[in-house]
Amino acid sequence: MAGLRALNKADRSRRILDSASRLFRAAGYDAVRIEDIAQDARMSPGTVYNHFETKGDVLLAIVAMEVEEVLAEGEALLADPPDDIEAALNALVGAYYAHSLHYLSKAMWRTAMAQSIAAPGARFSATYTALDRSLTDQICRLVAALQARGRVRQGVDPRTLGEIVFNDINMMFIEFVKDDGQVIETLMESLRRHMALVAAAAAG
Repeated sequence: MAGLRALNKADRSRRILDSASRLFRAAGYDAVRIEDIAQDARMSPGTVYNHFETKGDVLLAIVAMEVEEVLAEGEALLADPPDDIEAALNALVGAYYAHSLHYLSKAMWRTAMAQSIAAPGARFSATYTALDRSLTDQICRLVAALQARGRVRQGVDPRTLGEIVFNDINMMFIEFVKDDGQVIETLMESLRRHMALVAAAAAG
């Protein structure tokens, strides 16, 4: 019985997030109310509030859903990564970028980033930062795995290199979402250029 309740709760949460994602894209985050999300999801506003206290919590949950899915893709890649460091980094980060606009628009990402910065001590910021840390950790583990295969020089600290790579790709992503005219292909090309330089410096 408890398992069925959990499944029903998860299903309602997903319906809320799918509706919110669709409405935020179409009308903009600021214009959408919890009542609008509830109506689109075919449930009462009270049911939405039972799952999420604020509209910001809904946006954060969409960001978390996005990141958790790319992390799952990354784990599959880490199970058997390409031997070449450049190819491996392009594959991992390329998957991050390719999925980045699946649930969120650029405007939604800008809102999420702004909220994460505006109140550093708030739960939104802490959760957003933790998601970034999970992505950083995954990149670091990829570097460590490649180092164990002899594909990354032994003198390179996997943690430091992983953090450098994340900071670089995160800044490229910020520039991407700031520019509505920039297409994903341009972002991918920048990624390839940057990872070629990283690989040249770190290759074993």
